[in-house]
Amino acid sequence: MSLPQNTQAEKRLSSRAKLAKMMRVRPSEPRDKNFEDLPVSLNVSKQGIYFHSNRPEYYKGMRLFITFPFTFAHDPMNCEYLAEIVRVEKLPNGRLGVAVHLLTTV
Repeated sequence: MSLPQNTQAEKRLSSRAKLAKMMRVRPSEPRDKNFEDLPVSLNVSKQGIYFHSNRPEYYKGMRLFITFPFTFAHDPMNCEYLAEIVRVEKLPNGRLGVAVHLLTTV
């Protein structure tokens, strides 16, 4: 008896933890429409974050500034990252699931 083979290779370098924290997301490239999104993370790892959003602007390869966790605008404990979207999933009710890879702190 053989076990079914996984058709998609696992790309994660570290495990994910379910963590619901508010974050602030903004595009980092001038060519993208400027917006500010305040989603809540669904899961996180050392290298990435996954969240849901109602905003239609997200696309694979988009570069973002992400403040995680985000409490308020001038909190000295806020940590901002440069990130890149690695996956966008269409979800029910017009929402998007967005997976980002954290590139560096800003």
